[in-house]
Amino acid sequence: MAITSSAKKALRASKKKRVFNLRRKADIEKNVKAFRKLVLAKDKVAAAKLVPVIYQALDKAVKTGYIKANASSRSKSRVMKALAKIV
Repeated sequence: MAITSSAKKALRASKKKRVFNLRRKADIEKNVKAFRKLVLAKDKVAAAKLVPVIYQALDKAVKTGYIKANASSRSKSRVMKALAKIV
């Protein structure tokens, strides 16, 4: 357990950040999972509608420092590659 006041403050901040990070993670995972289901079902129109939502979630995660920029770019690339494969 934290003893010094600065350590206690850091613990409070960490708990708050954890909530935001879990929210970001859930948002990304939920949208990517839905996208993958649509790709497997070969529903290109619905999958294409989810792409901007996924991009927005990834960009917000980068902005807040949850993931790095290259990780976001890699995920975006994989999403577009999967979308392009749908016939």
